Amino acid sequence: MLTVEKIGGTSMSALKEVIDNIILYKPGHIYGRIYVVSAFSGVTNLLLENKKTKAPGVYQKLAQGNDYRSALLDVAAYLKQLNNKYAVLGLNLKDADEVVDAEMEQVIKYLDSATTMLASGYLNEGILLAAREILASIGESHSAYVLATLLKNKDINTQLINLAGLHDSRVLTINERIQNAFAGIDLENNVCIVTGYAKGKEGIMREFDRGYSEVTFSKIAEILKPQEAIIHKEYHLSTADPGIVGIENVKPVGNTNYDIADQLADVGMEAIHPKASKPLEMAGVHLRIKNTFEPEHPGTLITRDYISKLKRIEVITGTDQQLLIDIYDPLMTGNVGSDLKIMQCFAAHGVSYTFKSTSANSISIVIWESDFDKKLIEELSASFERVTYRPIAMVCLLGSNMDQPGLLASVTAALAKAEINIIAAGIASGRVNIQLVVAREDFKPAIVALNKAVG
Repeated sequence: MLTVEKIGGTSMSALKEVIDNIILYKPGHIYGRIYVVSAFSGVTNLLLENKKTKAPGVYQKLAQGNDYRSALLDVAAYLKQLNNKYAVLGLNLKDADEVVDAEMEQVIKYLDSATTMLASGYLNEGILLAAREILASIGESHSAYVLATLLKNKDINTQLINLAGLHDSRVLTINERIQNAFAGIDLENNVCIVTGYAKGKEGIMREFDRGYSEVTFSKIAEILKPQEAIIHKEYHLSTADPGIVGIENVKPVGNTNYDIADQLADVGMEAIHPKASKPLEMAGVHLRIKNTFEPEHPGTLITRDYISKLKRIEVITGTDQQLLIDIYDPLMTGNVGSDLKIMQCFAAHGVSYTFKSTSANSISIVIWESDFDKKLIEELSASFERVTYRPIAMVCLLGSNMDQPGLLASVTAALAKAEINIIAAGIASGRVNIQLVVAREDFKPAIVALNKAVG
């Protein structure tokens, strides 16, 4: 049974557990498995920027004209610290450090050339994008080398497949590079360790940025057509966030479909990057989400056609990082084209929305707070009588079969009992997502109340 499997950064940092709980867990099923690995936790933050705090990494310092060389040397020192950490598992420290030095030497050459071009005033955007690609590749090249070396030292037939192409000047698309890398490999009798970053002339980060490793994973699965694609995370895909409702009050989802996976991604709770899930869905490849630290548990299986036999809510989730924009004008009534005008304005500013509701004189739209554009508000205000915005939270109830009488009544009653007001609500005809807009401070209490009442 050929599988393509993705191991996330947090899981990779627990490397002994990755080896014991994933790769060696079933001794008779070691081979015929392809592992696409992320960088060790925190490394990509150092190379690019901190995903949460936005603290600058090497890339941001380069882009801002600051001292990127010292920052890159700090990354090299950190990678060597990781090498030292994994020496206890059998990593040859001298060899591993020499690989880091060789990579850094090549990267410095590229970045120094990039700064020369940037100083000329030509092609700034293209040069910076190329530098970002180069820097991103370092983390996965390192983690893949470490894991592959440890497996080889255990006398496991292991193929290291480095798609980063740092020392490869061939101009290939990502798909061509993948096909070329796997050509001639005996997949049935080898473990393949593959970098989550894949070099291609189209530039994987230009469209996917930090979601690139799941895209590489998806492309490999699309090309090789495995029986199953698997993502190993440090937690289960659960019925609610255990950090909010408590680990004792959640359980793994078990089964769902790709539509629900898309709904999750729409509110930032990604089982898989939405642009990585589509090729799997279209190719008919099943996707399984497993917990690295509970190898005996089958996890959650995501398929194209799954519909729950029981009418149930599969996931209660949401986000408190959104804004509600309310556009009011008495002339909307009977005026064809008001919505179109608003949407054209959103499109012109590159702003997408996750929720929209309408009444006779107003249209309310929810966007990500990170996408807020004051010029968008100014342009809307020039065309409509009143435009306001405020921070809110979105709570979603998701399920492949939730079409049951009384569900909405139970939901609203649970929130009313918790003294939580619903600002706006929406249900599409497919009834796979009930969206509730609440005050931002009510986000966690709403999740707890709903999980207790209907979860």
